[in-house]
Amino acid sequence: MAEPSDPEIRDAHYPRRAPIDAYGNGGFRFADMSHRGSILCLPSGIYGWSADADEPFGGARLLKAFEEAEDIRFFLYGTGADIRRVPPALLDRFRKAGISCDPMSTGAAVRTYNIMLAEGRPVAAALIAVD
Repeated sequence: MAEPSDPEIRDAHYPRRAPIDAYGNGGFRFADMSHRGSILCLPSGIYGWSADADEPFGGARLLKAFEEAEDIRFFLYGTGADIRRVPPALLDRFRKAGISCDPMSTGAAVRTYNIMLAEGRPVAAALIAVD
């Protein structure tokens, strides 16, 4: 049992879709909250994610996107300040799941995600935090 002074450690998760209000300084702002680090924006909500600019295609949590593939047709991959190619095996996995995966800078991915979300399109995004 945790002592009253111990901080509660929770899995980072916002249980709804929300537009991204701001990005930079190593994190994101959305739904009147902020998150330091990278995020996954999925139909089930927004999740903290361990990937970073050095390893933009890692993190086991990315598998959650495939669990929700039925509700995703467009996957925007914000790879940081620069555009990086999605590894062929990962791109093939998205294709087999019926999802179009488009890599772009994080800024472009945030802007595109917000537009597609506002249009009600079946979009998800992996967003690498930038400084």
